[in-house]
Amino acid sequence: MVYFDAASGEPLDPAGREAYLAALDEGWAGPDRLYREGRRARMLLDAAREAVAEVLGCRADELVFTGSGTSAAHQGVLGLAKGRSRAGRDLIVGAVEHSSVLHAANLAAARNGGGVELAPVDIRGRVRLDSLTELLERSKSVGFVAVQSANHEVGTRQPLKAISALTAEHEVPLLVDAAVSIGREPVPSGWSVLAGSARKWGGPTGIGVLAVRKGTRFAADWPEDERERGWAPGPLNVPAILAAATALRARSAEQQEVGLNHRELTTLLRERIPDLVPDVEVVGDAEDRVPHIVTFSCLYASGETLLLELDRAGFSVSSGSSCTASTLTPSHVLEAMGVLSQGNIRVSLPWDTRREDVEHFLEVLPEAVRIARPEPETTAPTAEKTSLTIDALGKLCPLPVIELGKRIGDVPVGAVVRVLADDPAARLDIPAWCRMTGQDFLGTEPVEGGRPESALGYLVGRLH
Repeated sequence: MVYFDAASGEPLDPAGREAYLAALDEGWAGPDRLYREGRRARMLLDAAREAVAEVLGCRADELVFTGSGTSAAHQGVLGLAKGRSRAGRDLIVGAVEHSSVLHAANLAAARNGGGVELAPVDIRGRVRLDSLTELLERSKSVGFVAVQSANHEVGTRQPLKAISALTAEHEVPLLVDAAVSIGREPVPSGWSVLAGSARKWGGPTGIGVLAVRKGTRFAADWPEDERERGWAPGPLNVPAILAAATALRARSAEQQEVGLNHRELTTLLRERIPDLVPDVEVVGDAEDRVPHIVTFSCLYASGETLLLELDRAGFSVSSGSSCTASTLTPSHVLEAMGVLSQGNIRVSLPWDTRREDVEHFLEVLPEAVRIARPEPETTAPTAEKTSLTIDALGKLCPLPVIELGKRIGDVPVGAVVRVLADDPAARLDIPAWCRMTGQDFLGTEPVEGGRPESALGYLVGRLH
């Protein structure tokens, strides 16, 4: 098996593994204890904190360790929102932020009596600076702005330099979820609160990092504890923290060399996949992106079937598609970008990826996609039919678009096809299908007559 899901979690780095095994004997005790074993654990914890702080570009006393990257994001959002509640209760969050940030922002706003504004993104997944500026100027009560360093699903980097200058101008702190880029690229500056996850840089699962700049208004919005400044309740896993710090130091030392190799491989994937597989949309920014992620969507394909076929062929990949068994709603990232959601695959390369593995993936992909998508069947146009209604109500992604692809030939050029659908993915997939096939998306209209409340009629004009 070839593992291509590093954006979810890297295998444990060899240096981190050695550090973990060694620390099991020396760092098992509570680092807050004064006896010998506790002092040993404290020494290891302090060394790990110094090492991680150096990579993040912060002071050691600005950094705490949490139980996971998700916990770091949750506590970063909740603590900053509470600390800033007198200055502003409305939160501005990028529309493509990780779900951990979005969920925590909604909870913080509800607790503090504020609201959450989503900063729109462009088709590449980058926050629109003009929209962010408008949101900051319109609201007189902004607690903070949250924007990730790069997107977890499509890899697009955010313009953090410009965003941090904008938030500084409005005297609003910036929270950055840097989980996808820590250890792979230099940590961006300009943040007030930073969150990350060790498992994404080759550290062990169960360790997150939360950094809060001195002078930032931050207050725990959860039961406090005596450890980690009261910001990370519960005992610390010192061996795992030392392993995370060791892995991060090792990865940071090699990040430039590995990044160049990964960029070459993901560029190969971005260029070859559209040539090998028809009706594919490669999403995200082609240049301004983290080096190890490439994401594409396959028209007409079942995302679940495609994942299983690639697994059968020996490749572990992930998907943000609405067509997998775990969810019936489109990826909020792809939805915000306005791109195709069906048959979505994210390839994210681990540290030791070989070129031959990527080339083999390109060899097996066309057959996997062929199995995951039925052959579109078209019929000859019928002159007397100037319009057509396709009833796809109750049918899940990708069936509405498959039906549209099969039936578009039933009407002459210039006629309109009306697709009735209530699957949420149709909002993205039918306009994306029109863009990819050169047809004209004319908009939507309500569906009457006892249909489901979520039903819409999608109007497609045949151009060729």
